[in-house]
Amino acid sequence: MAKLYFRHGTVGSAKTLNLLAVAHKYDQQGKKVLLAKPALDDRFGQEWVRSRAGLERRADLLLDENSNFDSFDFDGVSCILVDEAQFLSASIVDAFRQLTRSLNIPVICYGLRTDFRTQAFEGSRRLLEISDTIEEIKTTCAYCNRKAIFNLKHCNGVATVAGPSVDLGAEEKYYPVCNECYHQQLEDAETHSEKETRDKAA
Repeated sequence: MAKLYFRHGTVGSAKTLNLLAVAHKYDQQGKKVLLAKPALDDRFGQEWVRSRAGLERRADLLLDENSNFDSFDFDGVSCILVDEAQFLSASIVDAFRQLTRSLNIPVICYGLRTDFRTQAFEGSRRLLEISDTIEEIKTTCAYCNRKAIFNLKHCNGVATVAGPSVDLGAEEKYYPVCNECYHQQLEDAETHSEKETRDKAA
């Protein structure tokens, strides 16, 4: 039986670049691969899967919580690659799990493990629960040389945990960080906010 894979990493860990490289390898071997992504991710155009390195490829499947896989043609497909899998609903992850069983097609999902509050996304949580293989795509912290494990959000150049969990952005908004730098940056932001409040009251 084919497997369901979850390859997770922080922002800036080259997840999409890895996905596009895998797609290219299938192409070189003359095998059919399908690229899927959540419809809500329109940062580089809704229909495009694009890496920060500039490589891109048109998505074959745009997914939302109402997507019905019965309407898609998987004939001859050797592999399904899924970008930004953290934004999938649990039901769509379950549908991919079923595809690996019913059609014997491997599904490789790439995405973030947690949001900027260190809470698991719905899609990521389900992937962690039911994937056959879970792999970490590693990168270093933006502030030191330790391994990054969290995604730190910035607003106007200051670290924050404000805003909705799904808040699209790229390197101008999110930074890969280690545990120590994550908390240090938030503490520094709180100190900065308190100082601004005192200055305004003075």
